[in-house]
Amino acid sequence: MQTQLRHNPSFTVARAFLGPREQIRMEGGAMMAHSQGVTLEARAEGGVLAGLKRSVLAGESFFVTTYTAPADGGWIDMAGVLPGDIAVIDIAPGRPYFLAKGNWIANAAAVQIDTQFGGMANLFGGEGGFGVRASGSGQAVVSVYGAIDVFDLQPGQVVTIDTGHVVAYELDMRFEMRRAGSGMLNSMKSGEGFVFDFTGPGRVLLQTRNPSAFAQWAGSVAPGNNPKGGLGGMFGR
Repeated sequence: MQTQLRHNPSFTVARAFLGPREQIRMEGGAMMAHSQGVTLEARAEGGVLAGLKRSVLAGESFFVTTYTAPADGGWIDMAGVLPGDIAVIDIAPGRPYFLAKGNWIANAAAVQIDTQFGGMANLFGGEGGFGVRASGSGQAVVSVYGAIDVFDLQPGQVVTIDTGHVVAYELDMRFEMRRAGSGMLNSMKSGEGFVFDFTGPGRVLLQTRNPSAFAQWAGSVAPGNNPKGGLGGMFGR
């Protein structure tokens, strides 16, 4: 499986090129188009319980769709839900990644995807404690809101990232969660909540926009929540 990106970074589409009879597993609804002869089968990957965990806890679809290329190979185009970029993560044996809730869209057949508890820090960070563990060998594809940023941290190097911007990180990395400011009042005044302090070595991927913050904004200007009539109220109508 080889992946090519186009229309990035705002409305990225990923095209996965598959060899003869090669397979790719994808999030339900992520497929945009595919070449002739590609077949698909949707099922609860790992059984009903695994499907429920993936759907309820990790924010992914209950069913995972497996696409199989014909004898002469083929391709599949995929895209995320929110406008933004797509990142291809190389998964190697012994180097699993944690993928944040709602970001995974596809993986090569030799990559195993399981629901993963990201720890108590993730649970109380405002983004939910569960995500996806990607292990094995091959590529995993994630979609993001906005553009992709990558930090390759050296041993002992530390970076602070808002919890809503974290997309993926190597599972053996050390990180701690804390309030952005010194105390609750400072955090409230700054408009920031919780942040992660990641310590290298390791790679962290983040998105330049926060989906949770956008959802809160969209809810605040919805007609039912705006006494001046939603978006029209913003312009004095």
